[in-house]
Amino acid sequence: MAVSKSELQRRIQAFSDACSRKGLRVTHQRMEVFWALAVSDAHPDAESVYQRVRSRVTGISRDTVYRTLATLESKGLIRKAAALGGSARYDANMANHHHFVCTACGLIKDFSSKVLDDLPIPKTVESFGRIDASQVQVRGVCVSCAKRKPKKRRRSPK
Repeated sequence: MAVSKSELQRRIQAFSDACSRKGLRVTHQRMEVFWALAVSDAHPDAESVYQRVRSRVTGISRDTVYRTLATLESKGLIRKAAALGGSARYDANMANHHHFVCTACGLIKDFSSKVLDDLPIPKTVESFGRIDASQVQVRGVCVSCAKRKPKKRRRSPK
């Protein structure tokens, strides 16, 4: 799903500002990779990001897109969104939020919740290391998958 024009502009400005604070140049390739993530809430995998960027910048290599995603994620400028198996998925929404993950199709949707934001982190978790952020992941079956009729199973011959 596409984000609003104002939200896209907010994300791009926040990205540019964060790059400056972290001493990371805002190159054309980095901006294009970020744009490919920020333009929607689809949480694409690296290959989907590459395809979207390549449609706008025909000479960009797959390696450049993959390395750029890794750099942006390591600098805290984008996040990996946990999916169920398969490829890593990426998220340009750096605002505090949580994820609903469909266990049938892998859809990832953002949602906000003040109650979940305020959940206390158990002291035992602090013994694992420094806590920088927390996020709740809710798993279930999305509306589209729930509407689909289950396929009939074929009986195996005896």
